[in-house]
Amino acid sequence: MAEAKKTAATAKKATATKAASAKTTATKTVKKEAPAKKTAAAKSNTAATKLTGATYATGKRKDSIARVYLVPGSGKIIVNETPVEKYFRRPVLQMIIAQPFNITKRESAYDAICMVLGGGLSGQAGAVKHGISKALEKAEPDLRKVLKSAGFLTRDSRVVERKHYGVRKARRSTQFSKR
Repeated sequence: MAEAKKTAATAKKATATKAASAKTTATKTVKKEAPAKKTAAAKSNTAATKLTGATYATGKRKDSIARVYLVPGSGKIIVNETPVEKYFRRPVLQMIIAQPFNITKRESAYDAICMVLGGGLSGQAGAVKHGISKALEKAEPDLRKVLKSAGFLTRDSRVVERKHYGVRKARRSTQFSKR
């Protein structure tokens, strides 16, 4: 009986030491991850310094806001640090984003670096299109007439209507029951 108590006590001590060693290794791994975050921040600072000579514009559509930087280049479009083909996988959305370059015949004249927040994919694509159009107009003011006639400089202000009190959706009311 006394031997069983001793073995149980030693087993508890062994599990306690294992748990303590697991905690120390967990803290060591956390300490190793912290410098990696600093390097990611350093990368974003270098990206910001490369864009100092860029033409900047803000595009908006629905709930989406896009910050667009145009840099003279080969025609690459990068959205949220990924190529446009990977971020917007639908060809329709890629076509929407490329419209300002196509209409002004500047497909390979500029690189566009875009940061997009909020909304869904179609709203984000519209915001990037609006931002690219405004940045093109700032970079080359003589393109304003072409972009304005196509309607790319006008902000599409339509947003989702809010839900109203006593109604199921924005305008949908409850079903009428005669009995």
